[in-house]
Amino acid sequence: MNWWKNGDLNKAGLLSGLSKMSPAKWGILLLLGILLAVAAMPVSSKQQKNTSVSIQTADAQKSELEEKLESLLTNVDGVGKVQVILMTDEKKDQQSFYNSGTIQVTGVLISAEGGGDPVVVQNIQQAVMALFQVDAHRIRIMKMK
Repeated sequence: MNWWKNGDLNKAGLLSGLSKMSPAKWGILLLLGILLAVAAMPVSSKQQKNTSVSIQTADAQKSELEEKLESLLTNVDGVGKVQVILMTDEKKDQQSFYNSGTIQVTGVLISAEGGGDPVVVQNIQQAVMALFQVDAHRIRIMKMK
């Protein structure tokens, strides 16, 4: 190992140093090589599976939320039939009524039969603002055909 200490690295000195290594040192060198090879192996397949599962879970949560809001609004006087589309983000919001830890409602589009009545529109808007902590400018209510 003198070549390491004094910085003199030549091919002959390196080969003679390697040939003088004991079997125990060769074993350690082999294990280190295997360890480095295992550490360099990609692990993205598990991460991709986890990501796709979380995306599916977020989509399922979003659909469930839309259905719940539709059924709630359908039972409100003057609203009639409704269709709801939620825009979501994956950020957490600790203050919202619905906080799954994965999605946050950032916008709401509602098509309602009673969407032509300003009082009904205001009631829908206030309900959505209270449930999801969404500002009024992020809620759009339209009259259904």
